[in-house]
Amino acid sequence: MSKPAFLFPGQGAQTVGMGRVLVESTPQAKAIFERANQIVGYDLLQICLEGPAEKLDSTVYSQPALFVTSMAAVKWLKANKPEVVDGCTAAAGLSLGEYTALAFAGVMSFEDGLRVVQERGRAMQDASDAVPSGMVSILGLDADKIEKLCQEARAECEVLQIANYLCPGNIVVSGHKGACATIADLATKAGAMKTIPLAVAGAFHTRLMEPAVERLRKALVGVKLNKPRMPVISNVDAEPHDDPEKIRELLVKQVVSPVRWEDSLRKMLSHGHGPFWEVGPGRVLRGLLKRIDRKAESDGVEC
Repeated sequence: MSKPAFLFPGQGAQTVGMGRVLVESTPQAKAIFERANQIVGYDLLQICLEGPAEKLDSTVYSQPALFVTSMAAVKWLKANKPEVVDGCTAAAGLSLGEYTALAFAGVMSFEDGLRVVQERGRAMQDASDAVPSGMVSILGLDADKIEKLCQEARAECEVLQIANYLCPGNIVVSGHKGACATIADLATKAGAMKTIPLAVAGAFHTRLMEPAVERLRKALVGVKLNKPRMPVISNVDAEPHDDPEKIRELLVKQVVSPVRWEDSLRKMLSHGHGPFWEVGPGRVLRGLLKRIDRKAESDGVEC
């Protein structure tokens, strides 16, 4: 029995030109960008379509841009493959994508979701600007080995920890700039296939994002949250939650907690969900899914 599930991408999936196919082919997708422009107070669609890349890649713009593009992709799916949207049985989103998943599942309105995401992007950018920090993807080592390397690479008072458990052999660490450089070298010597410094503003999903926590909490205080109309898997504990106040609490916690993406996908697979649809730009989430279960069916929306 088919149990379609949606996966929504996070920061890093953005690319100049995203949204063009959606707005040119689907009036509902164009309308959602026009509504977004009014909410954020600038021409978000123009930044998506024309960049420049340096602007689109900044946390302040990339988070709202990805949220809106993914929601526009839902509109495209609804117009072109309504049975997929109507039949969707679960959703999950990587970091920022969790907000898109929750908006899709009716937990928050599009307008409220975008306002919160806009403040989240600003708060995370400000926290990143306060401390030189970053993230490094490490390919080919297991989590236990990377934990030990984090301990070895950290200087006194430095932060360095696993930030994203993406799939077997693909783990992202996050922390102070110096510690990130050290672990990249140590991981290579320990047999990692590759280490990739990520083009992000700072050490997301660590305590270096603590300055963003209170701002995010305040942004969420006035937002009405509803029970989800389908399971939405939390990044923090890889479990679905029905209680709106628990969801609110976890969204605040998420910004300083590791993303348990592999566990989230395994949870969905164990409950028989599939095929999976990557609803938003890129193919990264489908690639991670295949590393977890090669037989899992997946598709995507051209953005």
